[in-house]
Amino acid sequence: MSQRILIVEDEAEIAGYLRRGLVYEGYAVEVAGTGAGALAAARERPPDLVILDLGLPDIDGLDVARRLRAGPPLSILMLTARDAVTDRVAGLEGGADDYLTKPFAFEELLARVHVQLRRRSDQQDHEVRSVGPLSLDPAAHEVRAAGQRVELTAKEFEVLDIFMRHPRQVLTREQVYEQVWGYDFGSDSNVLEVYVRALRQKLEAAGAPRMIQTVRGVGYVLREDT
Repeated sequence: MSQRILIVEDEAEIAGYLRRGLVYEGYAVEVAGTGAGALAAARERPPDLVILDLGLPDIDGLDVARRLRAGPPLSILMLTARDAVTDRVAGLEGGADDYLTKPFAFEELLARVHVQLRRRSDQQDHEVRSVGPLSLDPAAHEVRAAGQRVELTAKEFEVLDIFMRHPRQVLTREQVYEQVWGYDFGSDSNVLEVYVRALRQKLEAAGAPRMIQTVRGVGYVLREDT
């Protein structure tokens, strides 16, 4: 499944350049030209990494970084013309994981993106994930719903893990197939439906509400509201 990157940049030429390069590298990329737009996008479609310009037209980038840090875990790479040491220190202390000044070489930015996303992936593999009454512990291979332990098969665990890595994000059948099985079974297969049905039954039997919801014609989404 493609990792999600949010570019927050008000200069259309730079934003377009970054977007084209990152899409070519296989990332799912969204662009916001304002701080308010970035916060709304991050809230609705949580990214794995944010490339954040500090000189935005409405909200200072440092304030945007602080607000992003109050939401779901993500990585922040600040990309800005502010190159003074005090600016770098303020950026790193204000929530940035890395700081790159303009002008920049795309190859260096890409290398820094790879480092941040690799670190995030390594951390996620050991962190207990929680969404509403559900919790999933990758290290212990344990799932709990409303406090009760739920016994899942290995493949059921993998499918649920994908949804819990991306709460409130609609995942297509193809995305889940590729991430869990490594290939697409095709539109005629009901393999995913079988696993979703089994997960619903087990989680709901333990006391959780129906959280894996069908988005007709698209796929599935894990969220607390029904």
